[in-house]
Amino acid sequence: MSEDSAAAGTAIRLAEIRDTPLSVDEVFAAVGDPAAGGVALFVGTVRDHDHARDVRALSYSAHPTVERELRAVMEKVAADFPVRALAAVHRVGDLEIGDLAVVVAASCPHRAEAFDACRRLIDDLKAQVPIWKHQTFADGGDEWVGAC
Repeated sequence: MSEDSAAAGTAIRLAEIRDTPLSVDEVFAAVGDPAAGGVALFVGTVRDHDHARDVRALSYSAHPTVERELRAVMEKVAADFPVRALAAVHRVGDLEIGDLAVVVAASCPHRAEAFDACRRLIDDLKAQVPIWKHQTFADGGDEWVGAC
């Protein structure tokens, strides 16, 4: 394992998929580091509408390789930014409006790096990690939204 790979691996403090409620406090605590001058955190919540349609129900499901893919995304972010720590948790199962669906965080020596790393983490997670959203709308329609 290269030095960069080892550093990327130790920067990942939390990488999980859960069927239980998520905690912002847990994710924030996971990225705490005395050398970090900035922590950026993103919280994705279930909203009551999508594409101008009222959402009645929402469920997330994931491929069995989901945690491996999540870790690969996080390793790449850790290799590309001067992160001290990264954390990401995503919920699966049936969620209610307002529930936390995903929480990610990055801590870095400076705030700009933390913002950039956090944004990259959530964007790559949504684009590459095999998690699917099934929405049921108030008008009786439904749709599947694939993360990748």
